Amino acid sequence: MSRRTFLAAAALAVLALGLPATATYAQPPAAGQDALTDPGMKGPEVIAFMQLKPGAKVADIVAGRFVRALSQAVGPKGKLYAVMPAEVVKAHPEVVGMLNKTASDPAYGNIVVTTPPVNAMDLPKGLDAVFIRQNYHDLYDKFMGPADVAAFNKQVFAALKPGGVYVVLDHADAAGAGLTGTEGRHRIEEAKAKEDILAAGFRLDAESDILRNPADDHTKFVFHPSVRGKTDQFLLRFRKPK
Repeated sequence: MSRRTFLAAAALAVLALGLPATATYAQPPAAGQDALTDPGMKGPEVIAFMQLKPGAKVADIVAGRFVRALSQAVGPKGKLYAVMPAEVVKAHPEVVGMLNKTASDPAYGNIVVTTPPVNAMDLPKGLDAVFIRQNYHDLYDKFMGPADVAAFNKQVFAALKPGGVYVVLDHADAAGAGLTGTEGRHRIEEAKAKEDILAAGFRLDAESDILRNPADDHTKFVFHPSVRGKTDQFLLRFRKPK
């Protein structure tokens, strides 16, 4: 792999996390682009789908562009655990600085930044919600270990209070694609995500089409110019039985 190809791939990997690339790799997304400022992310709709209330305790895993929006949603009496797995930090140490900068702002004083290994997240118990956006597919990728996905979902299940929700938003792959697109296209088949999470003891509570795009043929890398910012995305809410 040439240096240019490597740097381009590194840039896209960082962007896939919903976090800006450094100047070493490529031009970063527009400054301040997150769920509060980019209407395309459908921040208010996604948070409404999560059924968050003021005072809720939430974990955002591979925390990124929803951090400020989630912090505002749960309010000063709530808590947002911004979880950045150690595997991501190892590859991109700058992400912790960005999260800590947000958490140091008094307006977002309810944020707690953590950097545990993905297979030992030690999530607080009694959470109302756990959210993972555009990164569930990364659990299967080499830079994540790969993670023990079954154990990951069981960690989430154990951390949630009875009735708590696990919300997964990711780039959809074609039916039957399974895990074939997680590394190259940064996509995962929706049915595979459902299969994984239901096996951990959750029940499927709701699905949303607010980020669906039937014009996306699912064959392209999510940062291909023809689909970047317009991919077909599934949004699922699972609930831990009471």
